[in-house]
Amino acid sequence: MATKQKKKQASSLNKTRALVGLALLALSFVLAWISNSFASLAGWWSFAGLLVILAGVTALAWRVLQAEKAPRWLVWLALGAIAFRLALSILWLLGLPAWGYDTDVQAAGYVMQDAFNRDSAAWQLAQSGEPLWKAFAGYSITDQYGGLLFLSAAIYKYLAAPSHMPILTLLPSAAVSGLAVAFAWAAGARAFGKKVAWLAAWGLALYPEAALLGSSQMREAFTVCLLPMVLLGVQQVVNGPRRLGWQLLLVSFAAAAFLSWPFVSSLLLFAVITWLALTQWQLLRDKRIWLGLGALALVAGLYFFVFSSVGDTWLVQSADWQVYVSENSSGWVARQFQRMPLWAQVPFLVTYGLVRPLLPAALTAGGPVVWTVIGVWRAVGWTAVLALLAYATYLVLRTHAWLQLPGVWLLASWAVSIVASYRGGGDLWDNPRYRSAFASVQILLAAWAWVQQQKAQDPWLRRSLVSALILCAWFIPWYLRRYVGLEWWPIVEIHHLVGIGLASCALYVLWDWLRA
Repeated sequence: MATKQKKKQASSLNKTRALVGLALLALSFVLAWISNSFASLAGWWSFAGLLVILAGVTALAWRVLQAEKAPRWLVWLALGAIAFRLALSILWLLGLPAWGYDTDVQAAGYVMQDAFNRDSAAWQLAQSGEPLWKAFAGYSITDQYGGLLFLSAAIYKYLAAPSHMPILTLLPSAAVSGLAVAFAWAAGARAFGKKVAWLAAWGLALYPEAALLGSSQMREAFTVCLLPMVLLGVQQVVNGPRRLGWQLLLVSFAAAAFLSWPFVSSLLLFAVITWLALTQWQLLRDKRIWLGLGALALVAGLYFFVFSSVGDTWLVQSADWQVYVSENSSGWVARQFQRMPLWAQVPFLVTYGLVRPLLPAALTAGGPVVWTVIGVWRAVGWTAVLALLAYATYLVLRTHAWLQLPGVWLLASWAVSIVASYRGGGDLWDNPRYRSAFASVQILLAAWAWVQQQKAQDPWLRRSLVSALILCAWFIPWYLRRYVGLEWWPIVEIHHLVGIGLASCALYVLWDWLRA
């Protein structure tokens, strides 16, 4: 009886593999046909080879998640997220040349200039005959770290692409970005329970910034998956299975070092604080640890004052550069700088960057319809997440949960968001892109806040969301005045507008509290 059962299972498995193989082969023909402007199937073998590799990576990820008792619906959600990102990438490739701006980047079907530059350089490197390791030796200024340039060039070269086919290098981005959904579910299920994990998985699958980067040849399409892998790995190291947890951590940190070595420090931050929170901060109860940390801080301080100067530090140089770029790229920012003291310029840019993409600006900016839709889509996603993060902060403050997982993840999330805004200034693309590498933990916290509110029927979430909408409503005529000349609108100064908006929010909160 057992033998018959095993034969039946083996037969079913073989049929499944055959169907998957046929589906991948059919998809390779379709993608080759699209890549050749619907004229030929040349290069289908390149797509077929890459799809087999990515199918293997997906199967391996699913095998890892079996230790978490991952439900079957999660497979379909992750595959749906991958398909969604692939569909978006094809939409950009076919639609932007016709509907976008008249630029070389959009004429080639790329939604981001960095992706266009890097992918073009990867094709050149693959065709140059130079060894691919030169990607790490300054072959092109399009990738300062070299890892993604190396990977893209390797795909073009070793899969024998007959021509420059951007969809080839989009496939890994879409696949890994989609797999982030599954790892976010696993990390969230351990930390907050199945309901939060379910909401977070769906949220990350549909989150605009993550989907947009997953449909482009960008590093953040990969790093968005590495963070939940690290969070899950640390939880497994602490609570088991330890061996699998260490393997996840090793793979995650190795991949981060390959793609972007500065991102390793961010992963290390989240790994350390997660481990400390899960172990009840036992390590920091040892006085020797504090003595060691104090000695390390003393050595670092002495080195800083003896061998360096304040003006040469990354913090100061980055701040100066962002002020310079923002002031010269935006007349409005330059006017704001003229009206404020020098010390307020960087805090202003950081705050401005934290709220971008801003929904009122996206609604009123104008331009091609496709870019209006993209702008509104991105802004709606970030506005919702930002409001939920604000509410999560309120929950942590109210419950004094700073030393538990919600608190430490929230502190780290705000920290990396502020650093991202500091690095990217008020830029509409770089700042959200840096921040979106941490989208998984942001959406986990947003889902946790939503579930906590549902349990307690706390009115402050409603107040947070309505207040965000009130602020947006005040900004719409202000942006219309800037973009379409709504001269009769009397409020010109940004600090006046923010003050009136906050006062309106306070009045709404007071009214809602009195009627409760």
